[in-house]
Amino acid sequence: MTDHTPRKSPGACPEVIIVGAGLGGLTLGLLLEEAGVPYRILERASKVKPLGSALSVGAMLMPLFRQLGVYDEVVAAGKPIGVIGMHDDHCNLLFEADLEPRRVFGGYDSFIIPRPLLYDILYKRIPKEKILHNKRVLTMINGERGVRVECTDGSFYEGSILVGADGAYSPTRQGMFKQLQRSNKLPASDGEPLPYNCICLVGQSETLDPEEYPSLKEPKCIFNNMNSTDPEKPYCWATFTTRQNTICWMVLQYLTNSTSKEHDTFRNSEWGPEAAMSMSEQVREFPVVIGKGKISSLGDLFDRTPKDLISKVVLEEKVFKTWYSGRTVLIGDACHKVSPTGGAGAQSAMQDALCLANWINVLPSNTIEDTERIFKEYHSERYAVVMDAYRSSQLFAANGEKNWKGAIVRTFFNNIPRWLWLVLLRKMVQSRPQASFLPAVQDTGSSPPIPQPSFVKTRAILDQFAIDGVIVL
Repeated sequence: MTDHTPRKSPGACPEVIIVGAGLGGLTLGLLLEEAGVPYRILERASKVKPLGSALSVGAMLMPLFRQLGVYDEVVAAGKPIGVIGMHDDHCNLLFEADLEPRRVFGGYDSFIIPRPLLYDILYKRIPKEKILHNKRVLTMINGERGVRVECTDGSFYEGSILVGADGAYSPTRQGMFKQLQRSNKLPASDGEPLPYNCICLVGQSETLDPEEYPSLKEPKCIFNNMNSTDPEKPYCWATFTTRQNTICWMVLQYLTNSTSKEHDTFRNSEWGPEAAMSMSEQVREFPVVIGKGKISSLGDLFDRTPKDLISKVVLEEKVFKTWYSGRTVLIGDACHKVSPTGGAGAQSAMQDALCLANWINVLPSNTIEDTERIFKEYHSERYAVVMDAYRSSQLFAANGEKNWKGAIVRTFFNNIPRWLWLVLLRKMVQSRPQASFLPAVQDTGSSPPIPQPSFVKTRAILDQFAIDGVIVL
């Protein structure tokens, strides 16, 4: 990138340790790379596994992708999505949810892209020496003059800011919370276990023959959602066609009190095939739409999916109140975990990274007071946006529940007035943040984006640096 405004002063430049090389951690690394801020990413896995299904990316991230120079690559890898076909558990079409107005409101099409592909686009732009694998954090010391992280292999790393981008069971968050609990500064709700009520099975098929799977021929993504209303069949499932002629799929099982206990053993497990086989056997016969008037089964897609790329995970939902303390700050699932049904999880993590990077770039000094001040600004901006996403995800997730709440939500979506649907769509794309230290992207949406304090405030600081003649690096 060129023509950007990075760090103002080498004396005030922080050294950032990012724990976790997920989409949020990679996004923060890329932004710090552009800003000229030193950083390291510590990733516990020995290598990147292409797990996961599909992500929806659109106006919430496209301005950032343009700034980072990956927009064209993302669009080339994605398939535009126009509608979601909502079906019963026999694949009878109930109604179609029209998403096209989001393009007008937000200025960009929404695209379905396989999660592994988006990950690769970002990962390959991080200098190899800045991502360290096999680095499982054991302890951290959060002090007045800096932070020190020790890993299980005996290595240690020092910096001035520690960012926990290490997922729902974040060791960084757990370490930070233990320190706060010892001084009685942790809210009671933050110390409670992560609540959950469903588990998820996901995967992506191998490349398929469009003649055999006609929906692959369509220029836009065919996104079909199947939902059982039978209390004895507590599932919903979805399929997404991709530009790569694969089908991404997802199965959600809604849990009761008794079945929740059965799945407690999965809560701390890695995503992987070992936990997935029994669930896949239970749902093999569930039907899926693979073309107009053509029905297949989940089992057919399972058989066409590499077994080591099928994964099962418990889906927690919680927004923590505490996102930072001292020199430690959390982003993404480490501080807010939402259901994937609303499509906001990864997008929220990447927006967290963007907001935090804006403030790190103008950190006036490495004192703990200045560090906590920018963390407070970050939390203040992101918390309200995340809570909106959390509430939306709960609404969409309830659509599959087999109780009175699910029945009400299904009735609501089946009969929602057009004007109210447009209000919901407009709200979905109102958060369109940008980096203040990279060339701004002109907004083309018909609905103005919500205010972005981190952009306005830090841009003003950078402009003042220019007026004062502060040297930029």
